[in-house]
Amino acid sequence: MGSETESKMDNLVQSIGELARGVQKLAREAAQQYSAEVEAIMKAQSRDSRHIERCLDRMLDFCFDDGMLVLYKKLCRYYFAIDPEATVSYVYAYREMWEEQHTEKPGERPLNGGSSQKPDKRDKLSPTKKRTAKEPKGRSK
Repeated sequence: MGSETESKMDNLVQSIGELARGVQKLAREAAQQYSAEVEAIMKAQSRDSRHIERCLDRMLDFCFDDGMLVLYKKLCRYYFAIDPEATVSYVYAYREMWEEQHTEKPGERPLNGGSSQKPDKRDKLSPTKKRTAKEPKGRSK
């Protein structure tokens, strides 16, 4: 009886390991593809908010991967000069989705370039913009 349970547990652990390896592989492939897209946006000095936001929306799902997180941060920093309000919403979308799972490593800059303490997002916006902060497409509270 005990060996049958152990065998089932071993199979389950093996299956979970295979799934995790598959997800990591997919994330690496996505990072390669988005790397080219981010570079193209920056090289062209694109100010197309819809295109940049679609890219950020799609990248957010892969930010558990260090390579994708680097790209996400890079595009957020670029986008901040174009639309700071929207960029803040992407920073907070990242934090809501991944912050507990992906803590900063010593010496790594937080996504917003400042403290890793989680302030209320309204603290960063002017009083007139507190009511109108955009949420990333497809991400609602």
